[in-house]
Amino acid sequence: MRNDIAELTSLNRDYVSSVQNSDVKRFDEILAEDFYCSNPDRSLVDRAGFLKQTAVPVTIRNLEAHDVKIRLMGDFAIIHARTSYTMPDGQQASGRYTDVWARQNGRWLAVSAHVSR
Repeated sequence: MRNDIAELTSLNRDYVSSVQNSDVKRFDEILAEDFYCSNPDRSLVDRAGFLKQTAVPVTIRNLEAHDVKIRLMGDFAIIHARTSYTMPDGQQASGRYTDVWARQNGRWLAVSAHVSR
């Protein structure tokens, strides 16, 4: 279990970093084929749509995750966290996300995400 928590902690850092840096390549490695994301605008996008929106450079800076809670349930995990970031105009902002991970063929892959601001 300890190794799973460490791996999920690292994957969570990669996920947040990939959002900040528009890292489509890393997302391509860590998203399940059947991944879906609920966006803050209430849209639901599949894996292809998520990769397409990720390719557009973000305008926020200093994206960080806080109060990360990893709930491990066998081959299934849920990660809850709070975010903070700087808007283009310099204003501080925050949000929350919940990511769902599943162990598939021995690898942890993100299967679902929900983002709110």
